[in-house]
Amino acid sequence: MLRVTISFVIICFFTLSSFAQTREELEKQRVQLKKEIDETQKLLNSNKEVTKQNLTTLSLFKNKVNLQGRVLENIGKDLRILDNNIYTIQKDVNRYDKLLDTLKQEYAKSMVYSYKNKGNYEFINFIFSADNFNDAIKRISYLKSYRTYREMQGQNILRTQELRRKRLQDLGASKQTKNVTLGEQNKELSVLEQQKLEQDKIVVQLKKEGSGLNAKIAAKQKQIAKVNRAIKSAIAAAIKADEERKVAEERKLKNLRDIAAAEARKLKLENDKITKSNAAAVVAGKPTAAIEPLKTRVIKESVTVVAPASSTFNANNIALNNSFERNKGSLPWPVDNGAVLNHYGRYQLPSKAWIENSAVTISSAIGTGVKAVFDGTVILVTEIDDEKYLVTVKHGNYFTSYSNLNAVAVKMNQEVKTGQVLGRVASNLDGIGSIDFYSAKGNADLDPEKWLRHR
Repeated sequence: MLRVTISFVIICFFTLSSFAQTREELEKQRVQLKKEIDETQKLLNSNKEVTKQNLTTLSLFKNKVNLQGRVLENIGKDLRILDNNIYTIQKDVNRYDKLLDTLKQEYAKSMVYSYKNKGNYEFINFIFSADNFNDAIKRISYLKSYRTYREMQGQNILRTQELRRKRLQDLGASKQTKNVTLGEQNKELSVLEQQKLEQDKIVVQLKKEGSGLNAKIAAKQKQIAKVNRAIKSAIAAAIKADEERKVAEERKLKNLRDIAAAEARKLKLENDKITKSNAAAVVAGKPTAAIEPLKTRVIKESVTVVAPASSTFNANNIALNNSFERNKGSLPWPVDNGAVLNHYGRYQLPSKAWIENSAVTISSAIGTGVKAVFDGTVILVTEIDDEKYLVTVKHGNYFTSYSNLNAVAVKMNQEVKTGQVLGRVASNLDGIGSIDFYSAKGNADLDPEKWLRHR
């Protein structure tokens, strides 16, 4: 019975440890989400100071509503964990109740038996009724063990009562925590409802703008097309340059092999001529000439292993390419703080117009440093608008691009390291700071967010 009790306590301990760890992780996630909501609100406030309601405001509000929804989802998970914990604790209390009933019944039986045989006469009679001396010793040992057993029964009851009391305290604490969490959930629900109302108001206002909104959409689409063309052109040029270098290396290698083969043929002809001359000398009894051993020219020049046409041929670039692939989902964000305005892909505007976004648009304060997400080489620095620039970095067969920068700090063909500042965040068409971050493998666009670490 004692072993069962100890095992039960150990199981309860590990259950509580697992519960605490899971709730701690959820709390950390909730703190991070709140931080992102605060950052988004700061951007909204700065946007209101610069201009009236616009597409950027709507995007920020959508992001804020999405984050608020994730907070509620987080709280929902927390409540489910609390419910499971309350259920587990209640089961433990019920088990303790059953265990106490069994212990008390056994203890009561032993006490009744002891009461009926408590007299010295029964004790002495039990011992002296033994058949022999050894049997008497065994009976004395049995009586001592029985007395010890009764004491252990009492201790088990007290120990189990104490464990039950502690679990009841845990139950009360968990219920209190659940009530607090439910209150927090109701509060966050109210916040979400208010945010959705404000978002709907922005949509209504944007729809009223009519031609003004359409002009902004057209300007945005024109800018996206211009940036895409520049990126595609730079990537195509980089791939072409790689192919040309590969062909040049192959031609160089072939030339070296041809020279070596020609030298070998020449030497063989000379040796054959000497062999014939020696044969004639032997017949005439004259001395023969030494024949040079056949050998070929040693090619000392470094020969690069040729890679498939779809990847870069240089060994360093191949290693960089593989390293970039291994870091999928863990690359740093190009800005330290910011909120996602528009995700990669196709999305609809309040005017019912659709925009195909081949980047992820990240809002951040004007002047914030924009950093390279991985080691690479700058293959493009170009102006896309008045003092607003696009920078593309090559990472093996992968490419990342950073659009809407000012104060560019790099130049063409410059090697850059992860975290190195490429430029600064510039204002977008709505007058607030944001950048468009692109990623591609060769000519194929990729969803940049899938390569960045989860915040």
